Amino acid sequence: MIIKYNPKLKELARELRRNATKSEVRLWQKLKRDQMHGYDFHRQKPIDEYIVDFFCNRLRLAIEVDGYSHEILEVWERDVKKTNRLNE
Repeated sequence: MIIKYNPKLKELARELRRNATKSEVRLWQKLKRDQMHGYDFHRQKPIDEYIVDFFCNRLRLAIEVDGYSHEILEVWERDVKKTNRLNE
């Protein structure tokens, strides 16, 4: 999959960064500024029609930090669709 940036999601991504969960904040403290063996991560990265919590372009690795809200069936089904699309 060619990683496509979606500029329409830019504002939503900014809003998600401003309202990060505690788990996202804690993980970001470990991922930012090349602390993970020099790999550069971005947070709330728009890709295709989705926003992933963390993304490393060099590794082509997306990390999602899911909480209890993702246990709702509709949210879980969207997550499965998102995962399948990003795995392409």
